[in-house]
Amino acid sequence: MEHEFWHERWAKEETGFHEGTVNKYLHDHWPELASTGTDAVFVPLCGKAHDMWWLNDRGHPIIGVELSDIACKDFFEEAGEKATVHPGEPFTTFKHDDLQLWCGDFFQLVPDDLKHIRLVYDRAALIALPREMRQGYVDHLTAVTPDALQMLLITLDYDSNEMKGPPFNVSDDEVYQLYGEDYEITQMLRQDMARDNPFAKRRGLRNGATESVFTLTKKQL
Repeated sequence: MEHEFWHERWAKEETGFHEGTVNKYLHDHWPELASTGTDAVFVPLCGKAHDMWWLNDRGHPIIGVELSDIACKDFFEEAGEKATVHPGEPFTTFKHDDLQLWCGDFFQLVPDDLKHIRLVYDRAALIALPREMRQGYVDHLTAVTPDALQMLLITLDYDSNEMKGPPFNVSDDEVYQLYGEDYEITQMLRQDMARDNPFAKRRGLRNGATESVFTLTKKQL
């Protein structure tokens, strides 16, 4: 999962992980996490997810981090919006009002970058990473975000013999193993994906898949 892998996927438009609409679990469960739209939201490995517009429309300032400049440009262009671009290191920022995409490597973030963040939305970050990278991702996310942070996490589990990720299969047990030490975890939903679901059919998941929704609260030190 080197940088070139993701750059190539976006360049070839091999972006089956992009939903193209607002995620139904975000729509249904976000109010349980944040009933008002004043806190800033961090969206790791954000791609060009429409979910960020949905959150921003509800009053949340947004910082998304994404490796691909193609995704960052497309995000604004496809919405018919113009972004102010500020080249820099380690991130080039694309900004439209209080919605920002930082183009660069998630692992270059430092605590000062996210010190004002109170909420995290992860639909496609954890499941974008192979097993050997996931603990490092969780550790870095924990290190650069403030205490008492709350997160909405959406995962996908399936028979790994039927499909090669990304998105990768992440079991409920693994979520508790990865986050249990530093977060209070509540599972809000576990739901089987219908076998005739377009994603399941396209990726050859004959045994279907399971989607889970969690809310996490970072423990105070």
